[in-house]
Amino acid sequence: MTYGTALFLIAVGAILRFAVTADAEGFNINNAGTILMVVGVMGLVLSFLYASMWSRRRGVDVVEQPIVRERRDRI
Repeated sequence: MTYGTALFLIAVGAILRFAVTADAEGFNINNAGTILMVVGVMGLVLSFLYASMWSRRRGVDVVEQPIVRERRDRI
């Protein structure tokens, strides 16, 4: 789930929860809105965690160290 999808679910859920006043038999629109908002928030958190997991892997720098030969002093 991407950021846009999660934000869309949160927005639709908020509209159903707070703005719609219609009643339906056997179906509570307010509860459906709450469920959509919870799923959207969970998707947003998982998207952030997934993005942060991949961003750490790109930031690793490989440092090559020169080979130092052992110096032998002759007396």
